[in-house]
Amino acid sequence: MKRVLQRSWIVFIVAIAFMGGLGFLIFKTVTNAADWASKPYNGHISNLGKITDRNGNMLAKTVDGERVYNSDASVRKALLHVVGDETLNISTALQSRYRSELSGYNFIWGMNMPKSFKGSGNVQLTVDADTCKAAYDVLKNYDSGACVVYNYETGEVICSVSTKSYDPQAPPKITEENEDLYRGVYIDNVLSSSYTPGSIFKIVTSVAAIENIPDIWERTWYCGGKEEIGGSDVTCVSSHGTVNLEQAFGHSCNIVFAELAVELGEEKMNEAAEKLGINASFEVSGIKTKKGNYNVKKANTNQLAWSGVGQYEDKVNPMQMAIICGAIARGGTPINPYIVSGDSGNVISDLGLSKAGVTGERMLSKDTANALDKLMRSAVVNDYGDYMFGGLTVCAKTGTGETVTGEGENLNDGWMVGYSKDEDCPLAFAAVVHRSSQYGYAAAGQVAKAAMIQAAKSLRAE
Repeated sequence: MKRVLQRSWIVFIVAIAFMGGLGFLIFKTVTNAADWASKPYNGHISNLGKITDRNGNMLAKTVDGERVYNSDASVRKALLHVVGDETLNISTALQSRYRSELSGYNFIWGMNMPKSFKGSGNVQLTVDADTCKAAYDVLKNYDSGACVVYNYETGEVICSVSTKSYDPQAPPKITEENEDLYRGVYIDNVLSSSYTPGSIFKIVTSVAAIENIPDIWERTWYCGGKEEIGGSDVTCVSSHGTVNLEQAFGHSCNIVFAELAVELGEEKMNEAAEKLGINASFEVSGIKTKKGNYNVKKANTNQLAWSGVGQYEDKVNPMQMAIICGAIARGGTPINPYIVSGDSGNVISDLGLSKAGVTGERMLSKDTANALDKLMRSAVVNDYGDYMFGGLTVCAKTGTGETVTGEGENLNDGWMVGYSKDEDCPLAFAAVVHRSSQYGYAAAGQVAKAAMIQAAKSLRAE
């Protein structure tokens, strides 16, 4: 009797395990069937829907079973990492992530759903093709980089351009002979890369100083071009003489911000970085951005000083910096960005549970945001030139993150980040040029300028 009971329990456990496994298989089949059906090995699925920009301009469509793209080669290359191509090597691109929605697949009918029941399979994006083209036509002249512009009041991403790039109409065959030319080409640098920030990190150091040093606006510092801090020199691009905080920010004085980082210390500097989400990911239409990095736990005094000017081990992501700038523009609270209009095909979005286009967590107090607004506006008016953005009222910060290549050659990550204050063009932006011999203003500044002027023109024409 005891043996029979033991065998019964074994049979019962096996039956439960079998039913559990069967249930899991059914669940995965129902929830993932569309994705499985749309994998590249299902080559017969070729009648994908149309992808358009915010104004209805065609970015990709199917003609006679073949995928074709925009007629302008610069538009095609500018939006490669957003739209994708038929190789599906860019995992974050629309044609990789939304392939089932584009195919119009249905679990019951498969690919043969009656037309009366079948959706269009079309997807509209928030990006503006002309703005992406304008950014790309400048960015293509450099080794690689990224440019993003988004509406900080609605969350719509107007421009998202990543280089290196290629023409999705004729994807290259990458071999050992040409792999250096295409190194990193499958990575969307807007979302999935981080770079040395250089002086744009002075935004973070300014937050820490404004919130923790009561007399920060009355203080002055002396910059003689270099200063020994923690046993080694911290150098500056110039000898700025006696400056206050506003002047130090506009002149991008390393000495002042290095001294501030040391005075504030590890805890307060880290607190400011955490508030602004430097060590966190943000989400854009379901894609997590790459985290930045600020960690000075093991830093000595000199390294802490350099961290305050955006060197040491500091890293930031382009989309992350645009979101931070959008938060400053809105008094401290960001709007979460999105790139798929309405997050098409997203059940979570349809139920109103998506984070896209809604208010994010507060990053800064209104007073701190207003103080940063003052510093960034002054930098444009007094240092970069208010004419730069074609009449837009812009607040910004440039940066040059010094890097060393494998060959020992010093090249820079050039940056410009900021936002426009114009009511009809509430745009936050971040532009970065990787491996450039130029400073941030000369390289990334020109990318940002092209993108912002065209973005304003396009928005005002809608």
